[in-house]
Amino acid sequence: MSELVNEVAVLYVDDDEDFTDLTATFLEREHDRFRVETATSVAEGLNRATDSTFDCVVSDYDMPERDGLDFLEALREDAPDLPFILFTGEGSEEVASDAISAGVTDYLQKERGTSQYTVLANRIENAVERHRSQRALEASEQRLSLFIEQSPLGVLEYDSDFRIVGLNERGEEILGYTEEELRGHTWEVIVADDSYDNVDAVTDQLAVAEGGYHSIDENVRKDGEHIRCEWHNRVITDDDGEVVGIISLFQDVTERVRREDELERTNALLSTLIRSLPVGVLAENSDRTVLAINDRLLELFDISEPSAELIGADCQVLAREASELAIDSRDFVERVDELIAGTESVHNESVSLTNGRTLNRSYEPIELPDGTGHLWMYRDTTEQREREQQLQRQNERLSEFASVVSHDLRNPLNVAAGNVELAREARESDQLATAARALARIDDLIDDLLTLARKGDNVGEREPVSLGTLVTDCWETIETSNAELRTDLTATVVADRSRLQQLIENLVRNSIEHGGDGVVVTVGGLPDGFYVEDDGVGIAADRRDSVFQAGQTTSRTGTGFGLAIVKQVAEAHGWTVSVTESDGGGARFEITGVTFAEGDR
Repeated sequence: MSELVNEVAVLYVDDDEDFTDLTATFLEREHDRFRVETATSVAEGLNRATDSTFDCVVSDYDMPERDGLDFLEALREDAPDLPFILFTGEGSEEVASDAISAGVTDYLQKERGTSQYTVLANRIENAVERHRSQRALEASEQRLSLFIEQSPLGVLEYDSDFRIVGLNERGEEILGYTEEELRGHTWEVIVADDSYDNVDAVTDQLAVAEGGYHSIDENVRKDGEHIRCEWHNRVITDDDGEVVGIISLFQDVTERVRREDELERTNALLSTLIRSLPVGVLAENSDRTVLAINDRLLELFDISEPSAELIGADCQVLAREASELAIDSRDFVERVDELIAGTESVHNESVSLTNGRTLNRSYEPIELPDGTGHLWMYRDTTEQREREQQLQRQNERLSEFASVVSHDLRNPLNVAAGNVELAREARESDQLATAARALARIDDLIDDLLTLARKGDNVGEREPVSLGTLVTDCWETIETSNAELRTDLTATVVADRSRLQQLIENLVRNSIEHGGDGVVVTVGGLPDGFYVEDDGVGIAADRRDSVFQAGQTTSRTGTGFGLAIVKQVAEAHGWTVSVTESDGGGARFEITGVTFAEGDR
């Protein structure tokens, strides 16, 4: 019985039959408890999933008729929480984003070599364990009490007659009463006179389960102190829908309300600031009248009234007037109403005008003492949009190229590499070793081409990165042969960690490939950056201007793209990379213009 519980049943779906069989073979070799079944189409995969029970589904993305995300959508109808891993050669950011949005459990890009099956096996095992743990947790949570005494919020429980039957420890701290002192009383004992009408209306709604779930009221502590509390109420009903009790979670927001009052007193200062901003700004209060508006917004929408005369004006009328310049005036007004009703932040929506200009609209709900207000910002992005469209067309061409390289070459390359490795296990030969090296070189070329084509000059989120730690990590991930690393870096830089790792790995790999046997690679700091140098043969002065060009290499094993990627990553960060001669006569690459973490320089 324990063996059955421990078994992991995996369904692998991929239209490439050779790669499918190879993947199944390696997965079952990785873990004895894996049982892998395969299918070569979405339709076959759905049939197998219907006929058998699986612990995890692994699927390719790009398949005929229906892709991997279509498979996921169909599978979720009957198995909404079954672990699903997208294992694909289609590695674009768009596919990754779509996969995450669709709710895949994990996303793994196909790579070269058999080590990818170890990674995939680990991902499967982790996903299955998390799924099993989550199911166990959910079963346990059903047995837990609804209330936790150590809650950071006050918890007050009423019966159907709105008499207090329970109060947790945090609630006692907020109100100053013990549970025994309040038990049997109504809410009137803890509510100030000014909030009676509001609370009475809330309880009426709660009594019939029609609302009243949130309110901010003035409450009275046992010692007589008046405080403001925010309440979140939940009705408890029986099987017939009758109210049997009410649970109220609350917290003391007196200080928050005080700060909001202070905010109101600063409105005059903010209005002055708004008028001087280079973007169009409109702030309106909860009843949709103008709180503040600047001349730039009126200029953008060709509205002739002076901004000072529009304070207190009806924003709905103003929106209709502004919509006359929009290409779709009806959609303009409807979208404004929709954003206000949803009260969720929106940034950089595009609005096209009849005069050929393009604006970016941002909306932000703002908390005001009398309710939720609304802040609008409009920025003229006509020139920026034209530049973005040009870049988008270039990126689309690059994406098409990268897609062909990634999908159409990666799968057969993986099949070839996997079969060569299997053949070498059965019989080693010089020809098979040469073939393996050639396949590895092809894969390196594909990786570098995809890096240049897909990532381009883009960098992700920048964060503090310890250079010393990153250099050590890079050294451990590449083939260093009998080379030696020397570094005493302690600085922390602000960068995209993954792209900075590409830069350092390529510089270190360049020193090892060109520096000769036993080369010493040194990574050190500069006042505004860092350097990577070696004591090898160096780079001739007349070649230094061309070393960063794609395809330039003197190594039989190099791709010629490594230093081009180095320059690409540096420039994407706003850094400068240069090459010179080291003290030992080798090559020295200096990266300058680097931003260090605060306090590090």
